[in-house]
Amino acid sequence: MTATTGITAIRVVLADDERMVRSALRAILSAEDGIEVVGEAATGAEAVSVVRELAPDVVLMDVRMPGVDGIRATEQILRSMAEPPRIVVVTTFENDAYVYEALRAGASGFLLKRAEADALVQAVRLVARTDSLLFPAAVRALAAEYGRAEPAAPAWVARLTGRESQVLRHMAAGLTNAEIARRMEVGPATVKTHVAAVLAKTGARDRTQAVIAAYEGGFMKA
Repeated sequence: MTATTGITAIRVVLADDERMVRSALRAILSAEDGIEVVGEAATGAEAVSVVRELAPDVVLMDVRMPGVDGIRATEQILRSMAEPPRIVVVTTFENDAYVYEALRAGASGFLLKRAEADALVQAVRLVARTDSLLFPAAVRALAAEYGRAEPAAPAWVARLTGRESQVLRHMAAGLTNAEIARRMEVGPATVKTHVAAVLAKTGARDRTQAVIAAYEGGFMKA
């Protein structure tokens, strides 16, 4: 618990092959109430091991690391843990195919290494405490650049109900379940049910992958 707020701290693991980057991230986050850096990793393989051991809430994952890169590490973490953390890719370049592949693998969003300290802190709090997609506009731009557009609409598009289609569009806009509920004037439990149905029908593990499937399948152009 944090002494000042009494709220359970957000536990963070930093994965980057540059010690100076990890030190800078640690300094920024450790200065914040309610955030605790519990571990670090210098390689993707080490990140997988550390995350499995410590079970943090959030991982800040460098996308380019020697050996096992951030994409593979993200896949391994999400595949091997019953309750995996939210993973945020930290990268030098925004318009990067590696970033998009990490999002396809299940990362919740990404941050630029040159981001301001406040943006870093807000991103950690956002992914830890909500179900929102981090930086949805950037995800849309990456999908346009690197998405593997399907030649025809996938079968799941026709299987979505009208409400499920609405929910998917709101998910792509970065709205949380609570925000979707207010927008659609339904209860949060109803939205949660619709989100689960969207994930099942798109074959997505999480909402990030569902949104990417929506762009790649042409759903967002309809």
